[in-house]
Amino acid sequence: MADAIDAQLLKNWEGRQEVTLDDITAFPVRALNATLEAPYAGGGNDGDPLPPLWHWLYFLPVHAQSELGEDGHARKGGFLPPVPLPRRMWAGGRFGFVAPVRIGERMQKTSTISEVKIKDGRSGPLVFVTVRHEFCVRNEARLWEEHDIVYRDVPNPNAPQPAPVQAETGAWQRRITPNDVLLFRYSALTFNGYRIHYDRRYVTQVECYPGLVVHGPLIATLLLDLLLRQLPQAMVASFSFRAVRPTFDNAPFFVNGEPQPDGKSFHLWANDANGWLTMDATAILG
Repeated sequence: MADAIDAQLLKNWEGRQEVTLDDITAFPVRALNATLEAPYAGGGNDGDPLPPLWHWLYFLPVHAQSELGEDGHARKGGFLPPVPLPRRMWAGGRFGFVAPVRIGERMQKTSTISEVKIKDGRSGPLVFVTVRHEFCVRNEARLWEEHDIVYRDVPNPNAPQPAPVQAETGAWQRRITPNDVLLFRYSALTFNGYRIHYDRRYVTQVECYPGLVVHGPLIATLLLDLLLRQLPQAMVASFSFRAVRPTFDNAPFFVNGEPQPDGKSFHLWANDANGWLTMDATAILG
């Protein structure tokens, strides 16, 4: 598969831009609030601010059914580069929250392919694509996001696996029990057709995972959810997260938080039922 990767073709995607508009409507906020039972999220009325990361409920790609591949993802092409590797995963992201996004506003998103990198991993070639999104309302900046996507081949079961990292228990900890309904609801709210999140036969028999995969963005949202349950009035200025290993629905997982000595920074992380670190994150208050 590595020989089929045209590095120059992929690098030519750097600098590509796409501009889209969306209305920040109330229903997705009310629906995610019902799903997470988030006490800080308000009533989902016009003028209410979105909690951080809830902008992921908007600007959703709407692909025709005929444009989807077997895995439920859109087939390669379009805005993202045509990486010839079958698995696409959300590796991490960085965010700056400039001013609140409010229900009832119309927002513009400018997306730019900022970097394409090709690496050799333990299990074969990897392609990392970084997309920068800038969001504004009436030409006023509201937030920015850098989204890291990793493309990889189907893993070789005989390839060496990275050693898991044992996570500590945080000053704050919340147990999350994922189930089919939670994952289905989040997939529906984000119009995510990727079958690894809701189709148990597909994910176990085709992708050979042990269970449904919990969405990386959902875990990141639950990390900030933990912070805001502790500090409901907190204004998050920046957030970054890195996915470390997949989380599956066959056991509970835990989100953890720890205030840092400066009083503004918070270490946030998730671990699975074995205690292995699955996501690592940092939030800084304004």
